[in-house]
Amino acid sequence: SICFELWLTKQRAFMMTNDVDLFIIGGGVNGAGIARDAAGRGLSVILCEKDDLAEGTSSRSGKLIHGGLRYLEYYEFRLVREALIEREVLLNAAPHIIWPLRFVLPHSPKDRPAWLVRFGLFIYDHLGGRKRLPGTRTLDLRRAPEGASIKSEYTKGFEYSDCWVDDARLVVLNAVDAHEKGAEVLPRTSCTSLRQEKGQWLATVAAEGSGETREIRAKAVVNASGPWVNDVIGRVAGTNSNRSVKLVKGSHIIVPKFWDGQQAYLVQNHDKRVIFINPYEGDKALIGTTDIAYEGDPNDVCVDQSEVTYLIDAVSRYFKIALKPDDVIGSFSGVRPLFDDGNGNPSAVTRDYVLDFDQSRGAPILNIFGGKITTYRKLAEHAVQKLKPVFPQMGGNWTTNAPLPGGDMVDADFDIFLDKVRADYYWLPRDLSMHYARLYGTRITHIIGNASTMNDLGKQYGPLLFEAELVYLMRHEWARCSKDVLDRRTKHGLTVRPNEMLLIDEWFKDALRHKDVNLFSDNY
Repeated sequence: SICFELWLTKQRAFMMTNDVDLFIIGGGVNGAGIARDAAGRGLSVILCEKDDLAEGTSSRSGKLIHGGLRYLEYYEFRLVREALIEREVLLNAAPHIIWPLRFVLPHSPKDRPAWLVRFGLFIYDHLGGRKRLPGTRTLDLRRAPEGASIKSEYTKGFEYSDCWVDDARLVVLNAVDAHEKGAEVLPRTSCTSLRQEKGQWLATVAAEGSGETREIRAKAVVNASGPWVNDVIGRVAGTNSNRSVKLVKGSHIIVPKFWDGQQAYLVQNHDKRVIFINPYEGDKALIGTTDIAYEGDPNDVCVDQSEVTYLIDAVSRYFKIALKPDDVIGSFSGVRPLFDDGNGNPSAVTRDYVLDFDQSRGAPILNIFGGKITTYRKLAEHAVQKLKPVFPQMGGNWTTNAPLPGGDMVDADFDIFLDKVRADYYWLPRDLSMHYARLYGTRITHIIGNASTMNDLGKQYGPLLFEAELVYLMRHEWARCSKDVLDRRTKHGLTVRPNEMLLIDEWFKDALRHKDVNLFSDNY
């Protein structure tokens, strides 16, 4: 049949040797960002990721695009400035998945003096050339509505700006853009070996499930494998580096939202660490993060009860509500691969990045150490610039003013775009039109297509999840199972029931079993 021939052709293609300019290991935000940047300069690119895109660290962040206010205390002025500049670059590039957020910082007289906090916020306001976001203001928490949920002993506070981001979608959109610019993206594909041959790298990759292998010949390799960067350097590539990463575990908990308003909060715990308390998916709150040195397998990271207690205690210090462990409705933990600068305090380890360009064995390998989600685009730009001697004919920098897929809105104004969506698709419920607009931006048309009624969206699998969205995510975003959809590409997992999750997995199995030609794009 036609479907079988399509599948067979793709399997044969997978087993072929491909010659490319650049082979990238790691499908987190750095790897996807580098793939996008390099493909946009005209390089041929293959990216492989052993799991799903953003399945590791990049989907387990605090969901913030921020300069890092507390990094000022460690004199990380260059990093903070770069992050603050990137904050507005990314806000313009993806206004559907990144939006402004105001943070209220209750002042505790027992900790940093008020004048020092205000001075730090003044620097924060001006260090990065802020243009779109409002500046800091001082609050009387006894009278301001933002102080209604705060204990009466905290009378003074400050409010400043940063941005929220859907971190996993940020990764996927970079991968989508890379693919549309010619890169091949291979999720669930492990790099099992790297070796030098005739002045080039010869990589062997293996597909999850089928075990099929493929050889890829590349002029250069980028190792953007995050917590596994040293494993790729040593075990896979058989090389060495005098740099390494320090693994730090960060955990978050999700509870019902316990204050009025859209503002977030930043509070200081007794150990001088800061904790973010952010509105999350409408009626919930995301609280984090912890900072704990981690020496185990990054695949096995999980939230400890002691971390839950730590985060609840931080909330209880400032807020009137008495949170309990039973209030926790969800949690996640990730391992941050920070560049090991020799600092023993996990909170003080630099969030800056280091690019280790190694040509000692002939063909170059670029190892990425550290980084943070806010500066991923700049990291990618710097990484590809490092490869200029290898690819002298490649194009110049281009991503600063380039929107991510779905972000090409007039004046990067999401509110105007949302009004148009609601007018064009008046038959959609308001919460569903918001969901589509927020996740997919101008690419909402790819999901809705010619639909003109709710029935046209297909079978319903959750409060806001319809078959049309599953089809889109399979065809264009490499989704292959319920967790890909519910935990990363969307947050439907917070509302979908267990029996609906099973039905979604059955839907994927049926689609893959029959190799439905209408469900697959060139991604597969």
